[in-house]
Amino acid sequence: MEKVLVTGGAGFIGSHIVEELLDEGIYKVGVVDNLSTGDVSNIPLNKITYYNADITREKEINKVIQEFLPDFIIHQAAQVSVAESVSNIIKDEEINIRGSLNIIESARNNNVKKIVFASSAAVYGNPKYLPVDEEHPINPASPYGLSKYTVEKYLELANRLYGVKYTILRYSNVYGPRQGMKGEGGVVSIFVDKLAKKETVAIFGDGKQTRDFIYVKDVAKANINALKNGDNTVVNISTMSQITINELYNTISNLYNNNNKPSYLETRNGDIVDSTLSNKKAQKYLEWHPVFNVQGGLFNIIEGNAVLK
Repeated sequence: MEKVLVTGGAGFIGSHIVEELLDEGIYKVGVVDNLSTGDVSNIPLNKITYYNADITREKEINKVIQEFLPDFIIHQAAQVSVAESVSNIIKDEEINIRGSLNIIESARNNNVKKIVFASSAAVYGNPKYLPVDEEHPINPASPYGLSKYTVEKYLELANRLYGVKYTILRYSNVYGPRQGMKGEGGVVSIFVDKLAKKETVAIFGDGKQTRDFIYVKDVAKANINALKNGDNTVVNISTMSQITINELYNTISNLYNNNNKPSYLETRNGDIVDSTLSNKKAQKYLEWHPVFNVQGGLFNIIEGNAVLK
């Protein structure tokens, strides 16, 4: 039975990947998470091997990988907030770049076959055309986007120098159950939380900016497919569709039968105006396609929260 180590596996996306791996029934699963944002209640401790460790501590993470000896690493652990990367560029580098280098170095020293890396649409910056494909110019508008792209280049180099395979998944805006308020899809969690409590929602900018929201279960499936497909490839993981933030707000407020109007605040530094990603390459090389649209994903979240009856 092949072994897969999921970094950040107790977190939002990572825990769904763990579920998907276990459902496959053919993998032994390990999780490394320092619980800075993750929660052990998100993972079945009786079915996996769990390590409370920090990827920024080289000796600590190397000990985990030496002990578990994974065939594959799905690397999800990260600092995920664009706003925080702007306000604390050093912390963003420490976690996203240095932490990832610790993973890469230990992987090559312990015969890991492949690293599947969670990258981001943030590497593209403000799009020159839509939908954005993988050939689009790279021009990050935030330290977060830059740190993700830097790790991509390190993975490419590690493959050439050491033979460690990789697949890079550039996520659009991921949303779903267990999501916190941070990250690129965090706006969904914020809207759901505020509207459920009948509180006023703040929207940064005029709300006309567009996003490509993808449901976390679709992202988890893409990671599983990437274990055996898409070697040494970069692919977008998206729905290839757009929705404005205003439309998102209206969709969620309608599900809650809430007529409250949002308040509008100034646009935040580092935020991208419009984004939708082409997923044609992922469909071809990963043999993957998204199953959920935004409306279906949102209904699943709200129904799961036992709000709609």
